[in-house]
Amino acid sequence: MKKALLASVLAIGLFSSCLGPDNLYNSVKNWNAQLSTTDAVNELVYIGFMIIPVYPLAMLGDHLIFNTITYWTGKETITNSGDFPGFSAKD
Repeated sequence: MKKALLASVLAIGLFSSCLGPDNLYNSVKNWNAQLSTTDAVNELVYIGFMIIPVYPLAMLGDHLIFNTITYWTGKETITNSGDFPGFSAKD
């Protein structure tokens, strides 16, 4: 029963055929771009976020959860503010 439920949830998420705004991924990316004026610092954070897998998990969350919710409800669950949740690059 659990396998059937998991398969149906994945099918809904993977085959909903929505090209969403990817706001979570873009928020993380924009936060990193605004983090520092030094490109080397931004690159180190980028590499760290690829190793930890912040970027891949943000993209996966967008594709499986947030874009699907946006598609079916018409309401964005995450706004692309450029701020990583809990932190502000402008401070």
